[in-house]
Amino acid sequence: MRLRKEAQRQESPGESIFSLGAAEHDMDTRYRVIILGTGPAGLTAAIYAARANLSPLVIDGNEPGGQLTLTTEVENFPGFPDAIMGPDLMDKMRVQAEKFGASFQSGQITAVDLSQRPFRLTIDDGQTQYWTNSLIISTGASAKMLGVAGEADMVGHGVSTCATCDGFFYREKPVITVGGGDSAMEEAIFLTRFASEVTIVHRRDQLRASKVMQDRARKNAKIRWVMNVTPTAVLSDHRQVTGLEVEDNQTHRKRRLLAEGIFVAIGHQPNTGFLNGQLDIDELGYIRTAGVTSQTNVPGVFACGDVIDRRYRQAVTAAGSGCKAAMDCEKFLEALE
Repeated sequence: MRLRKEAQRQESPGESIFSLGAAEHDMDTRYRVIILGTGPAGLTAAIYAARANLSPLVIDGNEPGGQLTLTTEVENFPGFPDAIMGPDLMDKMRVQAEKFGASFQSGQITAVDLSQRPFRLTIDDGQTQYWTNSLIISTGASAKMLGVAGEADMVGHGVSTCATCDGFFYREKPVITVGGGDSAMEEAIFLTRFASEVTIVHRRDQLRASKVMQDRARKNAKIRWVMNVTPTAVLSDHRQVTGLEVEDNQTHRKRRLLAEGIFVAIGHQPNTGFLNGQLDIDELGYIRTAGVTSQTNVPGVFACGDVIDRRYRQAVTAAGSGCKAAMDCEKFLEALE
């Protein structure tokens, strides 16, 4: 990994862009900007920050490449009319960032100190620390999974958490949507554009979705309902999904629901736990930003991608917000220096 030395321009005593008291830190651990996360938002931020000669350090996180690494073909990212594999798209974005001078470090951020600049970041075992004068957070939001047998093996091969991303692949095929909230209803309704039928599976006998969304789903002739059951296993032939095993919550009898795709829509969990309450977040854990900018409530800390997006959660919208974060960060550093 290429570590960044002190700012290249000559500075008089006390003129350093880093806070007073930072001189005791190892110069090789100090950066002008560090980016957390390597999904579409983080890598786009890295490309823009590197092209602005900020020499960013990018920390991979616990899911290098983000959720697109769990996706097979991506057909809705501009510039790839013949589709591209999710991992391949992330690799290309990473190579592009490295080409312009971004460096990468494997590891998981376990703690940050945003009380003063330079901000202090702790990685993995606590033995590795970095200091930075600005921070871009693009740690994403992890889809909540069912946690049943066979599910993990079939992610990207019939198990999906994004109907908008993958619905097209299920033309005239039966699919299942698991969930009972507004997101599940939206996913199910969207999937009826492609699938031969959509079965909504919910663990309760009542939905959590708003009445408007329930009514829309119930009026759709392609949607059928299996309520008050608990999923127990994803069924497959080891190449593709063949169905979902469920257990009746009253009789405890198990049965198999046939389907070629299973869409899990039980919510997302923003990856913000490491912040330990130092940033303003909403009731669901997403980071709040100021207006149309990426600026958080702490000057010099910016956020982008799914960690701020509770609505769209698309690769292209994440990439756009990563661009904004890098540009906001560059303006902040210009004013600071």
